[in-house]
Amino acid sequence: MSAVKGLEREREKGARCEVCFDRRFEVSAKKALELGEKKFTTTLLVSPLKSQEQLKKSGEAFFLKHGVEFIALDYRSNGGSQDQAQVTKEEMLYRQDYCGCIYGLTMQREDQGRIMDEMFSPISNTTLPASIEDRLEIYTKRVELEEKNIAYKIVKEKFLNYRIFSLNLTKGKNEIIPAYSLCYSMLDKKKADGRIEFEDKNIYYFNRQEIKFIDLKHFNKLCRSNYKSIKELIFNPPTFDKELNIRKLIDPNPYSLSPIIIVDLICDTKLTITLNATTYQDTKEKLMII
Repeated sequence: MSAVKGLEREREKGARCEVCFDRRFEVSAKKALELGEKKFTTTLLVSPLKSQEQLKKSGEAFFLKHGVEFIALDYRSNGGSQDQAQVTKEEMLYRQDYCGCIYGLTMQREDQGRIMDEMFSPISNTTLPASIEDRLEIYTKRVELEEKNIAYKIVKEKFLNYRIFSLNLTKGKNEIIPAYSLCYSMLDKKKADGRIEFEDKNIYYFNRQEIKFIDLKHFNKLCRSNYKSIKELIFNPPTFDKELNIRKLIDPNPYSLSPIIIVDLICDTKLTITLNATTYQDTKEKLMII
């Protein structure tokens, strides 16, 4: 990281990429010499995000320095990029659409108006929709189907994704209360102050921003679980799909983004809720057996 200090906001194919290439090629050239090889190349030549000229320049420099020849084939010309896309589609291969560099990924997601969810890994280890873990599960299942000679298709679908960054529930001025919010809980301006106004069928209604509370006992009944505390729920929650189903039992509106918060016990006092979460249009893969 220190090698690219000051170049963090360089665009793709800029000076930061040259520093990265030099580092990668240095390691590759030394490994080639160690193995007794006289030539090496890189898959980066295939990527439309990278400059062919930059790659050739770095490769030639290491040929002069180490005597290891860099093979620079242009896989993208004469319809090569189109062929890659076609083969990827026909063979249902995963094709990463970003560079492995965190700086490049950050700017790319900013340009797309998306959050950098590739870098998210919840403390609960829950598999989130369209996450890397979700994709790995799909492709692991794919291998199993191929080994059993079972026909399948991998299709893409657009959907509204959700990520939560933080939730804090404060009783009175500064007493923190353990709390857990169900998926697709959203809060305007990320903060609300108020108190519970009334209860109906074990659902407690807050007097601000359509917030609903349920206690852990009722959650266990809906989830058919036996959580002993909110802390246990936080670190070992139900699957995302199961959580969605629980949400539907509490709020049947399929378009609802009202916060649904679980606590150990309902508090009849002033509460402050700080919820930082987002929804965004995304695309995910789906494995279909045909």
